[in-house]
Amino acid sequence: MPLYTLGLNHQTAPLPIRERMVFHVERLRDALAELVHGRASEAAILSTCNRTELYMQTEQPVAAGEWLAQYHSFEPAALTPYLYTLPQDRAVRHAFRVASGLDSMVLGEPQILGQMKEAVRAAESAGTLGTVLHKLFQRSFAVAKEVRSNTQVGAASVSMAAAAVKLAARIFPSIGEQKVLFIGAGEMIELCATHFAAQNPVRLTIANRTVERGAALAHRFGGQAIALRDLGQHLHEYDIVVSCTASSLPILGKGLVERALRARRRRPIFMVDLAVPRDIEPEVRDLEDVFLYTIDDLSGIVATNLDARRAAVEQAEAIIETQVGQFMHWIQARETVPLIRALREHAENARRHEVERALKMLHRGDDPARVLDALSQGITNKLMHAPTQALNEAAGDERQALAESIARLYRLGH
Repeated sequence: MPLYTLGLNHQTAPLPIRERMVFHVERLRDALAELVHGRASEAAILSTCNRTELYMQTEQPVAAGEWLAQYHSFEPAALTPYLYTLPQDRAVRHAFRVASGLDSMVLGEPQILGQMKEAVRAAESAGTLGTVLHKLFQRSFAVAKEVRSNTQVGAASVSMAAAAVKLAARIFPSIGEQKVLFIGAGEMIELCATHFAAQNPVRLTIANRTVERGAALAHRFGGQAIALRDLGQHLHEYDIVVSCTASSLPILGKGLVERALRARRRRPIFMVDLAVPRDIEPEVRDLEDVFLYTIDDLSGIVATNLDARRAAVEQAEAIIETQVGQFMHWIQARETVPLIRALREHAENARRHEVERALKMLHRGDDPARVLDALSQGITNKLMHAPTQALNEAAGDERQALAESIARLYRLGH
């Protein structure tokens, strides 16, 4: 059954489309069950802020695309312009590039590898990860490790968090004089907090649904934690706000930010929304004294180092191309397994039949040497009958091709 990758990412779809296509963790298991029902034999779903992708073994990629659209309340025709459907070796190459950070908005960023591993764990839990996808993802992780070990792609990358700091530095002469609020306590917030903490802000605060988790993260940076429900009481205290949660609804609405601005007496707020779906209502961007940036806005900053990293990318692509060839060889070898099994079964039946005949001869008292000779001749004749008959019955180009194949199979002339 063919292997496919189907999806969209930051290169093919704008943020408003991407945020509608997110699969939330609590619904992922049911979504996988729906996807494989009559559409695929194996499936995994990778859903991040920059991409939503289906990895499948399927004969029905079109049906899978229609399901993806309908699941997220799109008309299939409306979603089609943003989708890519990659078969076989293109699907494998794409998986290797994604795991290696070559397909990310921030070239070489490492977070995608962890997100891909989460997708694998979800598919395993849902029972939709079979032999082929398991092999694909394990090979993807190995390729990513090789790329990071043998090239400068990862070392030369500019992280999303570093880009956020650069943006903030355009607004404030010194981040060390500002108060910074982080909403969420996940991996991206942890990275952002690491970068901003290096600038020694006046105050660093984590707002999270689970205060204990927020406090644990804040403690690492000498900061403090507040409950997410208390955000409205404290928002006006902060000059820089970075948000990245898994919420399906906005955390910060226009009205809440307006009230904070009034309390700040129009002192500006710099806001970065790294969540998909967005944590901050898009209308907040229209408010005076608010500088709101989304992950798409960061692309211009992170692209500046692309030329310097081109050599590393070419080296990484060469590694990936070699590994794609090896994986496709494994796929093709799997396709011959039924034939090999049938061939061995045929040979085993012939062997068993001749052994039974030889045992009868021995019981009859025949000379053992003559029995062994008859046994070997019988097995040889049975195994040679099919290829000999096929060769005799063939004609023209077919006979020539068959003769060459038989010579190669039996290594004749070597």
